[in-house]
Amino acid sequence: MARLSSMVAIITGAASGIGKEIAKRFATEDAQVVIADLQLAAAQAAADEINRAGGKAMAVAMDVSDESAVEAGVAAAFERFGSVDILVSNAGIQIVKPIDEFPFSEWKKMLAIHLDGAFLTTKACLKHMYGAGRGAIIYIGSVHSKEASMLKAPYVTAKHGLIGLCKVVAKEGAKHGVRANVVCPGFVRTPLVDKQIPEQARALGISEDEVVHNVMLRETVDGEFTTTADVAEASLFFASAKTNALTGQSLIVSHGWFME
Repeated sequence: MARLSSMVAIITGAASGIGKEIAKRFATEDAQVVIADLQLAAAQAAADEINRAGGKAMAVAMDVSDESAVEAGVAAAFERFGSVDILVSNAGIQIVKPIDEFPFSEWKKMLAIHLDGAFLTTKACLKHMYGAGRGAIIYIGSVHSKEASMLKAPYVTAKHGLIGLCKVVAKEGAKHGVRANVVCPGFVRTPLVDKQIPEQARALGISEDEVVHNVMLRETVDGEFTTTADVAEASLFFASAKTNALTGQSLIVSHGWFME
């Protein structure tokens, strides 16, 4: 039996990378997936790909830092599919600079997308989940939800914040049958990470190969990147839990980069 049969999952930042992989994996488990992304054309292309493969998907334009856009996107999903059972808060960007050179405008942009976006999508989805008496929220955090790295002050701050938000949602949502958990990947070879490699090389004065092997993968047990499929499986694990015992938790998927 499919693990997400007839459930409706909204996945932010799902036109590419980790979000798209989660959407495709959920669709194979019979979820109806909503590809929410700032880039509507790319979101539609991802939805079309899933539909051609026999799944059920729709695309919505969503700037997760814009409350009206979030509310409209969630409302469109509910109107189309009739419920909102799962939220995967995945949308994010990366900007790397040392703190003393970090423009306040870019700090605010990072927190708006990562933290405001998680709050706004959570709030919009909870009203439907509370009404149904069930729901699962998965935040895509990072090893940086547990650890710090140079040049990433707002990213580390935001990813730590997701764990705090998750714990509050888990406590408040419990009486409504809503669970909340965080998946914390290590470095995943996506366009977001590929963009960071030359940026960090310039900032640290080292080669791109040294960034990969001596910065990104140094603390792993095997020198391997985490894959989008790894993150999708961890997200499915949280989304398909059969009881409310699994809530308020974080799962690290990082080839041993960070252990607890």
